[in-house]
Amino acid sequence: MKRALSRKYLWDKTPSAVKSGLALILEGIPTSVMLGRRFRENLRFIKQAQWWDIEQCQAYQLAQLQRIGRLANDKCPYYRRIFHQIGFHPAELKQIEDLTALPTIDKQTLRQNLDEMCAVPSSSRGVDYISTGGSSGVPLYFYINASRSAIEYAYLLTSWERAGYRLGMPMAVFRGRVVKPDRAGLRHEYDPLLRHHYYSNYHMTDENMARYLKHVASIGECFLHVYPSSVATLARFINRIGMKAPTNIQGIIAESENVYPDQRKLVEEVFGCRYYSCYGHTEKLVLAAECEYSTDYHVWPTYGYFELLDKEGRPVNTPGQRGEIVGTGFINTVMPFIRYRTGDYATYVGDHCEACGRNHVIIRDLEGRWPSGNLVARDGSYISMTAINVHDDTFARVRQFQFYQNTPGRAVLRLVPAPGFDDSDQRRIHDNLGRKLDGRLTFTIQINDSIPLTPRGKAIYVDQRIPGIESAEVSESQQQTGSS
Repeated sequence: MKRALSRKYLWDKTPSAVKSGLALILEGIPTSVMLGRRFRENLRFIKQAQWWDIEQCQAYQLAQLQRIGRLANDKCPYYRRIFHQIGFHPAELKQIEDLTALPTIDKQTLRQNLDEMCAVPSSSRGVDYISTGGSSGVPLYFYINASRSAIEYAYLLTSWERAGYRLGMPMAVFRGRVVKPDRAGLRHEYDPLLRHHYYSNYHMTDENMARYLKHVASIGECFLHVYPSSVATLARFINRIGMKAPTNIQGIIAESENVYPDQRKLVEEVFGCRYYSCYGHTEKLVLAAECEYSTDYHVWPTYGYFELLDKEGRPVNTPGQRGEIVGTGFINTVMPFIRYRTGDYATYVGDHCEACGRNHVIIRDLEGRWPSGNLVARDGSYISMTAINVHDDTFARVRQFQFYQNTPGRAVLRLVPAPGFDDSDQRRIHDNLGRKLDGRLTFTIQINDSIPLTPRGKAIYVDQRIPGIESAEVSESQQQTGSS
């Protein structure tokens, strides 16, 4: 993947040994200072804007939609052509409802018109080429501002503060990062910039989990930042061996997977603190976070424009009615997403929260497009499917993929190849996934003509046939989801 030399990218690529050497210096500097002026400016704006009245929110959204519309018309051949075909001009966008004159777009639209949807040459400085998991079993590739992190993190931080988190508090992270053993053999890595402690959720053996939890107990008051499946695995382990959870954990922030009510109940009982969830995605169109006073999600009105549409494409505004989440992003000015169908679904609740006072759209029962599912390692521990949701070119020439497993430690990776797929693609897939799986699970590749979808058109990423193990397909009524 093409990545620009942003501050975040350069820091992520800094060797762990160098980061460790800087720890004493960095820990004496306020985190907000290290994150830069742009982050602080965005943070101030977001903290104030979350309490705007409805008129302020709508005025801001209209201004942003007009800005994005002008950008798309002036700089993107695809949008200019579509606008001309339907007789639309951004100057005619006088009220938010006028946006419905535009057709929706989807993943297929992006795949067919990628370069024509860019507002700048894809080779420009400050442009990242990234991917996200696709609902049909193949990643979606697109372009985005390399500088987005300063905005994104300000929104996430303000969302997490509802659960009690404060910038600079230690965070114990179990979220798919490949973490190598340190000198003591512990799969742990420390980032002194954000005070994040990373642990390998690819290696959730009993021995490792006991060491992880002991180490977490030593880092002071902290929060867990997790996949729902990884924290559920920790909770089950704690229950199974009869130990007590670390008492320094102040809360749990879960993102990127479906959140199941039984999981939430188990985790809150075991850890004795709030389980808090956010929803978002790599495309940066919609961000929603749970309220301080409930598990309903509040949609950020200044992050992007949120729509909920029924099967006929009509707006959903009746409490209790479900629809598909459609987003128009305000952050990505490299490749505008206008009325993008996410493939995610939610139930509409209202547009004002009496408990907290925010004038945000409220949704619940989120169903994400990246369903959870577990592979079973040779030692019997689980490997979260979300941790294998690679954001690089691993599956660049693959239409669909699916793991099939009926034996712990072994699986078959079914692939439906795209044009151009050859032996080098097989080797890359095998090598990249092999590094993540780290010998805990071996797999063979099987080339298929097709892979069946669920009755709702979703991909099953893990066809799990080991008795008693959670598969990827879960009924719609059981699901909620976190951020991508």
